[in-house]
Amino acid sequence: MKDKQAIEEALGKRLVFGEMMARNARKFPDKEALIYGKTRLTYKQFNARINQLAHALLDLGIKKGSKVAVLAFNCNEFLEIYFALAKIGGMTVPLNFRLAGDELIYIVNHSEAEAFIMGETFVPTVEAMQKDFPKVKNYISITDKPVEGMLHYESWIAKYPDDEPLILIDEDDPLFIMYTAGTTGSPKGAVLTHKNEIVMCMLESMFVGCEPGISNLSNSRVFAAPPVFHLAAFGFCQIAFFFGATIVLPTEVFNPAYIMQTIEEERITAILLIPAMATFLLALPDLDKYDTSSLNIWVTGAAILPTEIRRQIVKHFPNVKIFDMFGQTEMSPVVSGLPPSEAEGRETSVGRAFPFIEIRVVDDDDNDVPLGTVGEAIYRGPTVMKEYYKNPEATAEAMRGGWFHSADLVRQDEEGFIYIVDRKKDMIISGGENIYPAEIEDVIYKHPKVLECAVIGVYDEEWGESIKAVVVCKQGDEMTEEEVVEYCKEHLASYKKPKSVDFMDALPRNPAGKVLKRVLKEQYGKSIRY
Repeated sequence: MKDKQAIEEALGKRLVFGEMMARNARKFPDKEALIYGKTRLTYKQFNARINQLAHALLDLGIKKGSKVAVLAFNCNEFLEIYFALAKIGGMTVPLNFRLAGDELIYIVNHSEAEAFIMGETFVPTVEAMQKDFPKVKNYISITDKPVEGMLHYESWIAKYPDDEPLILIDEDDPLFIMYTAGTTGSPKGAVLTHKNEIVMCMLESMFVGCEPGISNLSNSRVFAAPPVFHLAAFGFCQIAFFFGATIVLPTEVFNPAYIMQTIEEERITAILLIPAMATFLLALPDLDKYDTSSLNIWVTGAAILPTEIRRQIVKHFPNVKIFDMFGQTEMSPVVSGLPPSEAEGRETSVGRAFPFIEIRVVDDDDNDVPLGTVGEAIYRGPTVMKEYYKNPEATAEAMRGGWFHSADLVRQDEEGFIYIVDRKKDMIISGGENIYPAEIEDVIYKHPKVLECAVIGVYDEEWGESIKAVVVCKQGDEMTEEEVVEYCKEHLASYKKPKSVDFMDALPRNPAGKVLKRVLKEQYGKSIRY
């Protein structure tokens, strides 16, 4: 009894992730925590299911330091897995459901996952790969009916008690491994800790909660549209749980009409939509027929929000305040934010550094550059990842000098506001001039016929590289190469206009909404120097 009390007291004093849900179950037992389709769980019910899963995992031999891979669409079980493993010191390894077979095999084996939990859609995929996972001892299916050779999630956890597992967790213990896509080579597994994520919850909550006109976030009804295997979406859920708010998870991967209907029916007050999602949502022909009067918080991130898309959001959702967050997975994931109260005249900025996070802008030798000069953003603070899993060389390179090197090219003004210029590897050098695709993309986005676009560099014998724009037109519209080039000439220096333009039905994107420029570079010229 004394040991139990001692562990409870110790956990209550630590910045550990599982305690967030345990506290909410005690503070708001009858409040709705999570809505997923017909499933509606109070905080007491949700925490009970998490505890049952925690005990079930312990019984399988999953312990502190063990890894569990998860391949599923958004669902309540996915969030239960995150929290259950947090309570017992295990690590979640969330898998991108759009990865090819070889990519999944690499991540599961590299992470040394001992168990594999999957949703119904992915059972055949995993069954076909079982021989390729020598370290996976147990398979668990989130399915309506049991699958031969696998544990059935619902009937499996039902056998276990719902009391707190009471495993002593340290703040610096690993919480999960998020594999980042990267531009070259194999994915790198960013190891994030309990303290990383709790501090991030605090910082993001301050960022939103301190904005004038925003109050009582615990009564928020939050809709997380992107997949929760990605830290942008899961991080958004974390903020909601941190406040004791209600989360609504989508039952569809991405459907603009469904999202608008959900906002209306569930009286959603806060939503996370990455810029690509916002673009397609705004293209709905009957957008204004829905009642969105409840919505007042619009969070954007994971990619740069084009100024034209921002203008359209304000036009169609006049009640919302746009919170622009910027960062990357290795930073847990946010480093800066632009709140609505500071956005006027700075719409192209991603705001200032969050408290406790230091940002420097440096040259290739890690020397600070003058204000207003383009350089690489590097970071230091309590939200920096622990390491890249089993990759000391990549860890040392990214963390040289004690600062995390982002590979993002930015400039900073005298007030500390950050402006994203581009990814370091995406910069185009043409005739000795540094050209940043994001600047050109922002201009092309403003053309009334353009739905989305991407700009890349292609090899040019005379200039080293030349600029290529890849454009997707809005439904029913058509453009010519000359139209795009002439439009850019009107709004940009001549050397920044595209030398060639191609048109696609849709840009290749990863599930985070980021354009896969490496795919475009492979498609549009074997002679590209990358």
